[in-house]
Amino acid sequence: MTATTLIGKAIPRVDSPQKVRGQTRYTADLTPPGTLIARLTTATQAHARIKGIDTSAARAVPGVVDVVTGADLLPDGPEPSERARAMLARDKVIYYGQPVAVVIAETEAAAEEAAPLVQVDYEPLGVVVDPHAAMQPDAPVIRPKAQEGEWAEAQMHATVQGGEEVDVNRLGDNVTSAIRFRRGDVEQGFAEADVIVERTYTTASVHQGYIEPHATLAVPDPLGNLTIYTATQGQFYARTVTADTLGLAQNQVTVVPMEVGGGFGGKTVLLEPLVGALALRTGRPVKLVLTRMEEFLLATPAPGAVIDLKLGAKKDGTITAIQGRVIFDSGVYPGAPTNVALLMIGGYYRCANLDLIGYEVLTNKPGVGAYRAPGAPQGTFAIEQAVDEAARALGWDPLEFRLRNASAPGDPQPNDVPWPEMGLREVLEALRDRWQQRNAGPNEGFGIAVGGWPGGVEPCAANVRLNTDGSLTVSLGSVDITGTNTTMAMIAAETFGVPVDRVKIVTDNTDAAPYAGMSGGSKITYTVGLAVRAAAEEARRQVFAIAAAELEAAPEDLEMVDGRVQVKGVPDRSIAITEIARMSMTFGGKYEPVYGVGKSAVTARAPGFSGQLAHVRVDPATGEVTLLGIVAVQDVGRALNPALVEGQVQGGVAQGIGWALHEGLIYDDNGQPLNPTLMDYSLPAAPQVPPIEVKLVELPSSAGPFGAKGVGEPPVIPTAAAIANAIADATGARVTDLPMTAPRIRAAIAKAN
Repeated sequence: MTATTLIGKAIPRVDSPQKVRGQTRYTADLTPPGTLIARLTTATQAHARIKGIDTSAARAVPGVVDVVTGADLLPDGPEPSERARAMLARDKVIYYGQPVAVVIAETEAAAEEAAPLVQVDYEPLGVVVDPHAAMQPDAPVIRPKAQEGEWAEAQMHATVQGGEEVDVNRLGDNVTSAIRFRRGDVEQGFAEADVIVERTYTTASVHQGYIEPHATLAVPDPLGNLTIYTATQGQFYARTVTADTLGLAQNQVTVVPMEVGGGFGGKTVLLEPLVGALALRTGRPVKLVLTRMEEFLLATPAPGAVIDLKLGAKKDGTITAIQGRVIFDSGVYPGAPTNVALLMIGGYYRCANLDLIGYEVLTNKPGVGAYRAPGAPQGTFAIEQAVDEAARALGWDPLEFRLRNASAPGDPQPNDVPWPEMGLREVLEALRDRWQQRNAGPNEGFGIAVGGWPGGVEPCAANVRLNTDGSLTVSLGSVDITGTNTTMAMIAAETFGVPVDRVKIVTDNTDAAPYAGMSGGSKITYTVGLAVRAAAEEARRQVFAIAAAELEAAPEDLEMVDGRVQVKGVPDRSIAITEIARMSMTFGGKYEPVYGVGKSAVTARAPGFSGQLAHVRVDPATGEVTLLGIVAVQDVGRALNPALVEGQVQGGVAQGIGWALHEGLIYDDNGQPLNPTLMDYSLPAAPQVPPIEVKLVELPSSAGPFGAKGVGEPPVIPTAAAIANAIADATGARVTDLPMTAPRIRAAIAKAN
């Protein structure tokens, strides 16, 4: 491991002072002079033809400037099949809560009064909310099969390739895509098995639960250009979608990424094209902030899934076959992470015989999006329960059974791509002590599970500028949603050779920022960190070149000590960094400004794995679960800032607890949501989150900066499965549906007995 002075230390977040003082500004805080306020009118039907829209009552409200419908914004032809492009429904609505009109007013009060007054005449159409029913040939058609979605945010989180594309033209109209991974002969594998586990697992659609609602402000200029202030995890992606939707050149749209008050994959593009269109239409700034209910009605939750899984194993502990079918409920827009789920189901363990197929199915629900490790929690909930059940049926210790079958570098994934460097076995080994120390009291149980993330890669760049006072300014295009700017400051400081408090990180807008991809998929530190390191190295090289000329020495004979560059072993022959910076930015000077440009296009993925041990107590009479503790072990490559890394792990586990025991969007047969408020949607409260013990395993990546890997995705993945296995240990009953509510647990106990 490379010797460092800053890397590996717990440095406080660079944005902490502003946040604790309430000085951080969010999009909703911005109201330039002349700003109009927008408020949505949303559909009260889940599937219906729009026969007419009467806006007269809304227009009559004092202060209303305009009422805009889909007919005003969308061109003729089929309605777009991406939620951001669709903006407003034009011919029909396809989910409850879909925007059908927008009121623009001088004040928030006027907009709120007018929006409910828009009257929409609907002709109801057939509604389908169950993905199995949606797959049938006679199911109501949500959109023509030919209208495939152009973008899928969930797929931007991971680079997963391969698999057989299945011809969906022979399937129902609502089946938009299918993929299959096959290896060996599963029938022969099951014939060789001594134990076969076969179950159906279901997971609910889960909202990301961020505190800040979606908010966008669009400001036009007289030349037809737009500046958009928005809470987005990917400013360049937001610019692309907005420009394409509005028929503008990309250099006509400037996206200013604002502070994100929680995203977790749910803040990509949603309102930007619509608000941009309204600003261009009115010639004035327009701001739209969603209400909390609108967040539940029309934002982008994680998809629910139905997973049929069959696993066979022999007495010697060898897994012989895995067969599975995954059906993702994608809502009304394509974009479910089918391939990631299949990769996880068939990738954690060596298995010669695989047959995995996944379907993406449309239903009359909001279009889904990414949520921390999209696809992985769903697939892992199934495979980690099946593996646990098989181990216990064979008399194997669940941890030893996993180690017996765990994939290692070089083993094929379901897509036949060999696993790169990975720490699955090391994570399991690190869990061994705590697993062997378990001591269950009455009605208590312990469960373990592992989860992995394939890792993401994306080209990016960064700039480092030396200022005349010796400080550094680092310009990035990535959005800080997890404390990554602090890590970037540490990388720049460590590489260049200045204290970390002398580094300022600036996230520029799309006109000024070097390119970076969407902040998601555990790839920002892994990729942008490399660009920052390269830029700092280049800036340091330029400093040494100037110093070499001034000191009449070779650059390799110089060193940087306490803000000065000196000849090695001769401290009297030195020059201050501030002097070098001044000379490089002086009128008539002979040196170029010190300005480092770094780029990265790393293609080697660095998978991350988390292993967790859950300790629960279950009331057999009521099914109520009390979480007594969770141990989370994770391979993080190298923990550049252990405090931030541990916070990421603890946050991921807390969200996994939500998946496991609390959260799930509920719809009736007519597609109406039944829990679209925080009063009805169950999030885990602080007393329901137990002590979370974090143990970091450091297996440095050969590609990441200072050995780092991405850490954000893995900790949410195995939590639900670990808790499910603990419940089974405590009760003898398997709960295969998420969330594992008390009634479901009580029913499973009754069935087992």
